[in-house]
Amino acid sequence: MIDGMKIALEEAQKAFKEDEVPVGACIIQGDQLISVGHNRREQKQQIISHAEIEAIQEASRVLGSWRLEGCDLYVTLEPCLMCAGAIIQARIRKLFYGAKDPKTGVAGSVLDLFCKKLFNHSVEVYSGIYEDRCSQILRQYFKKKREIGEVAELVEGARLEIE
Repeated sequence: MIDGMKIALEEAQKAFKEDEVPVGACIIQGDQLISVGHNRREQKQQIISHAEIEAIQEASRVLGSWRLEGCDLYVTLEPCLMCAGAIIQARIRKLFYGAKDPKTGVAGSVLDLFCKKLFNHSVEVYSGIYEDRCSQILRQYFKKKREIGEVAELVEGARLEIE
């Protein structure tokens, strides 16, 4: 069986090495890895280049459809509003995430868009998967940024800063 969160953590590590906020994601259908993604917002200078969006776009390309029915998304950080909308619209079956995002998370922290039956599609949500490891990489990244004096610039554009 594929460990989706381990793959998402590997993607988060790639983001860390690329000096991006270290969030990683992957999409699995059955026992097949369909796509991976990590934050590339700084590289691409595009607000939508979050890990989840990168993985969803690649999965749509691979599967030849925007409908990702039967697919599960693993992501190291609780999705924001934009990513939650994409997850619902893409018809993702299950969402697994690691660390909570108390500032912008909408899978239970700030809001819970996934528990509402307001939409034509509902997503099963599982939280806290490898939560310590997912939180740790974020803490390491922001600690590094504080040490070199870049935190003030990042706080505006970052999804999460864990003290």
